[in-house]
Amino acid sequence: MNNLHTVANAVKRLLQNIAMAVFLLALIVLACRLYPHPPLSRGLPFSSVYYDRQGTLMRITLANDDRYRLWTPLEQVSPWMVQGLLLHEDRWFYYNPGFNPLSLIRGFWRSYVAGGTRQGGSTITMQLARMRWHLNTRTPSGKIMQVLRAVQLELAYSKHDILEAYLNYAPYGRNIESIGAASLIYFNKAPNDLTLPEALTLAVLPQSPSYRIDVKTGVLGAGLAQARNRLFQRWQTYYTTDGSQNALFRLPLALRQPEQMPYIAPHFIEQLRRQNRQYIRTDTRIDTTLDAGLQRLVERQVNAFILRNESRGIHNAAVLLVDTRDMGIRALVGSADYYNRVIQGQVNGTTAKRSPGSALKPFIYALGMEQGVLHPMTILKDVPSAFGAYAPENFDRRFLGPVTGTDALNFSRNIPAVYIASKLRQPTFYQFLRLAGIADMSSENHYGLSLVLGGGEVTMQELAKLYALLANRGELQPLRMQKNDPAPKPTRLLSEEASFITLDMLRQHRRPGDTLAQRLSTLPVYWKTGTSWGFRDAWSAGIFGPYVLVVWEGNFDSKGNNVFVGADAAAPLFFNIIDSINASYPALQEPKQPFPKQLKRVEICLASGDLSTTWCQQKGTTWFIPGKSPIKVDTVYRPVRLDKLTGEVACRPYNEDQTRTEVFEFWPSDLANVFAQAGLPKRKPPVNHCKDDVADVSGNPPRITSPMLNTTYTLRQSQQGNDRISFNAVTDADSKTVYWFVDEIYLGSSASKSAIDWRPVNNGRYRIRAVDDRGRADSRWINIEIVN
Repeated sequence: MNNLHTVANAVKRLLQNIAMAVFLLALIVLACRLYPHPPLSRGLPFSSVYYDRQGTLMRITLANDDRYRLWTPLEQVSPWMVQGLLLHEDRWFYYNPGFNPLSLIRGFWRSYVAGGTRQGGSTITMQLARMRWHLNTRTPSGKIMQVLRAVQLELAYSKHDILEAYLNYAPYGRNIESIGAASLIYFNKAPNDLTLPEALTLAVLPQSPSYRIDVKTGVLGAGLAQARNRLFQRWQTYYTTDGSQNALFRLPLALRQPEQMPYIAPHFIEQLRRQNRQYIRTDTRIDTTLDAGLQRLVERQVNAFILRNESRGIHNAAVLLVDTRDMGIRALVGSADYYNRVIQGQVNGTTAKRSPGSALKPFIYALGMEQGVLHPMTILKDVPSAFGAYAPENFDRRFLGPVTGTDALNFSRNIPAVYIASKLRQPTFYQFLRLAGIADMSSENHYGLSLVLGGGEVTMQELAKLYALLANRGELQPLRMQKNDPAPKPTRLLSEEASFITLDMLRQHRRPGDTLAQRLSTLPVYWKTGTSWGFRDAWSAGIFGPYVLVVWEGNFDSKGNNVFVGADAAAPLFFNIIDSINASYPALQEPKQPFPKQLKRVEICLASGDLSTTWCQQKGTTWFIPGKSPIKVDTVYRPVRLDKLTGEVACRPYNEDQTRTEVFEFWPSDLANVFAQAGLPKRKPPVNHCKDDVADVSGNPPRITSPMLNTTYTLRQSQQGNDRISFNAVTDADSKTVYWFVDEIYLGSSASKSAIDWRPVNNGRYRIRAVDDRGRADSRWINIEIVN
């Protein structure tokens, strides 16, 4: 009896110990599970998948270890794929502790005892352990370590996490790993959209993946097809299958290879990759602003243009298309051929600093209208001029004389542009460019007024932002490359009125005649060309519909070519792209913008651009910004009272019966000279011999052009008075003589078109005055410094 009682107590204690051990083991397992562990995705490098704005696949990049790998949550994997994998790899996955003793014993017996083909007997968890810790499982010690690591995974992670990780670690042939990368590359679809034949193909693929696909054609090899069909036979045992699935398995199945993957807009993707390297990304999908359809359209036009013009030495071009509505880049062609080493095709021409030539002139005129320097019909002088020590020339080395602001811009006249820039204050043109984000600029003194004619350098992307500034009525916004990037708050750099007027001026620029369009679009184009010094760069930039388009042609090594002229080389490609887009998207419209509230139209005299008088012979209208635009009464057309008998100017008091009134044109001497040189001399107004107290002396005063205002002239004493300073002035048409004074001391006189020299002998500050024979005057201060 005592023995039975002793045995009972022993059994009771044993059961208690077992229960306590089980409880402690459960606590340990629970503690292991609840203890925070890093996600199984940590430490894995992933590929990035780039899509255009409409979801078209553009490119999948390699991860840092040169593998294609994407992380896909288990919930986003087709159930067929999961069921097929478990059926093929580990039917007892949800019940085993990370290893299957029976499978291990069977594998050991066949591998080491029976001498048959090596068989590992690994579970899904064990395979994940091998891949995660890079274990060598071909030896017994390696297999033991694999089992221990598998148990570690089971203790730390749920079955859900382990299965998800396996699908994202598994190899699928070539350098493709993970179900997400395999599904996208082989079948161009997400893992959730796999068909049953595709799912079962991928389920058996991790077993010797390198030997189961024809790498040239992508067609399933015999071994892979047989393995998939065997799995399908087993599948029908466990799952109901209709006849349509049987038919699908009889169809041929090809797997797209990595070499056949899309590679759209490589320059765009590479730039975006460089930008994203500074950020830690948790997602592998990147939705961009690019439009694959527009990208292909632009590339076709570039390729066709280069093919037609190779004989002229045009081998390279870059194009940028930006949607002004969201500032998204819709197309980016960094070079004519990404794979052409001869032209350095992998260089992204849209980010390269280049001289813009005259492509920046619209912003000089916009600033001029903003600051009250001119309006669209202001008459500017395209005549030989000097601005301090800077004496610019026109591209064609000719001068047009009086030219409206609109024509000066569209004909790309250099002298008027430099004149306007010289009048800009707060901001100057340099300051405006800095405010607009033009990077890597030298000091303002470094450029001087040469900045107006392309003395600085900009990128195509910076130029596109500037033209978008006009399209968005003076508001500057950065370019966007990713669809979901937040739009930053715009910065206003120009008024709505100045932006509108500038666009209206550019709209009047006539397109070239050698484009390929069969029918011109009614959509307006606001555009400008540019040619850099030495014919290194040809530009055409502008706005049409919702887009800003910038075209560049040249060589990345900056080698010049006489054909690199904006109007002749870049403009034809520019309009070919526009015409092609209009033909492909006939419903394209210009975004509607409210009309600027402060903008007005006024009647002017076309000859002067000033307010019309009763004597003006040709009248028109122009845009006018109240309080800003410079408008005065016209003085070119003036009435003159003539004596009927002599034809001379009649002096007061008049005899109405013996006099008549005739209107004459009074042009400044520099413009009159240009007319005469062009073979269009103007009729000279009659000389007024009346005394000043009884005659009208209205008109323009002389304007001193030399010496320069507030300038220090350094002269050499050793020249013994041979150093001289030339005095010159531009006079009105009714002025014949100019009288020169230095500090109220009479120096001498000169004809209105001639110069007079002065030889100073002492240092000092002097006031120079020019008085014409009508009593009108101009003056300025200069400094004289005489050195040994």
